[in-house]
Amino acid sequence: MQKYIIFFNSVKKTKKNIFSNLFSIKKLLKRIKLKFAAMYKQLLKPLLFKLNPEKAHYLTFDLMKCFLGNSLGRSISKMIFKYKHPVLQKQLFGLTFQNPVGLAAGLDKDAKVFNELSALGFGFIEIGTLTPKPQPGNEKPRLFRLPNDHALINRMGFNNEGVDAAVVRLKNKKTNVIIGGNIGKNKVTANEDAIKDYEYCFNALFDVVDYFVVNVSSPNTPNLRELQDKEPLTHLLMHLQTINSSKSKRKPILLKIAPDLTDSQLDDIISIVASTKIDGIVATNTTIAREPLSYSKEEIDKIGMGGLSGKPLAKRSTEVIAYLKSKSGNAFPVIGVGGIHSPEDALEKMKAGADLIQLYTGFVYEGPTLIKKINKAIVKQGLY
Repeated sequence: MQKYIIFFNSVKKTKKNIFSNLFSIKKLLKRIKLKFAAMYKQLLKPLLFKLNPEKAHYLTFDLMKCFLGNSLGRSISKMIFKYKHPVLQKQLFGLTFQNPVGLAAGLDKDAKVFNELSALGFGFIEIGTLTPKPQPGNEKPRLFRLPNDHALINRMGFNNEGVDAAVVRLKNKKTNVIIGGNIGKNKVTANEDAIKDYEYCFNALFDVVDYFVVNVSSPNTPNLRELQDKEPLTHLLMHLQTINSSKSKRKPILLKIAPDLTDSQLDDIISIVASTKIDGIVATNTTIAREPLSYSKEEIDKIGMGGLSGKPLAKRSTEVIAYLKSKSGNAFPVIGVGGIHSPEDALEKMKAGADLIQLYTGFVYEGPTLIKKINKAIVKQGLY
């Protein structure tokens, strides 16, 4: 009997030690997360911001591959950054999103680090914009920071290695995160032939992405935004829907629109969604507007053309989301993107009607801890 008592006490002690160690690990991870947030803002970001923006972008990719390119690194990262809660799950487009915070297209254009990015807690990741043929994009410099305004101006011009190269990488997927494929046309393709470029990308990516985003709203490809006009846009989307319907199982198609559209043009978008029966809208892309900015006109003119993203875009993108939801009678889902740099910004988008949200410039300025902060705020506010 004495032996059983000793054994039972030993098991109790071991159990207590295990729970104590687990609690210590949780405390340690919380401390690491807090230290990382401070380290990003006080050390890593200042170092990266001393570099040319495009060089900093690719250096960040190298760092991610170094630290998150293996299963151990990704597991540790998930413990630090990922926030799971049943309230965050969302069924949309026939897909189950683990949380509503995604990464917008433009960061991982060529699907090179989506496995690593998935370890930072994103609910979905959008790769691209991809074109049928590789293209170098516009001349450098083509990416500019406006740190006083927490903004970026870019005129990248759909620089990518071509859709076929991305397909090879996407076949090596090591994560169950939802992947979106953002598709566009090559610069040399005339608008009257653009439909062929979108068709090629759609077919190439079909088996390796979960949803599609048709990008006709980038300001950095000559004449691309003309495809937002009602007739050519309806024709393009109907064509993709025809191909979609011919597949054994269709995939969601969304349209990414510019923030610079007038109310009349937004009414056309609502009408187009209804007539083509696409699955939703991504609102919005970057803007060609240059206000409100704290920099002088001379400083901004020196940078030149390009799309503005970040905090200055927040108000307009939210207005577009609210208009689409209100005018359509909440007829279709909207992914809100533009100027989300804090949980408060994210909540504002969702209160305006966004079903999901995406980060880009806010992710650059605030770092990966922003994802978890937003998800926690959503749970606390009970928005889902």
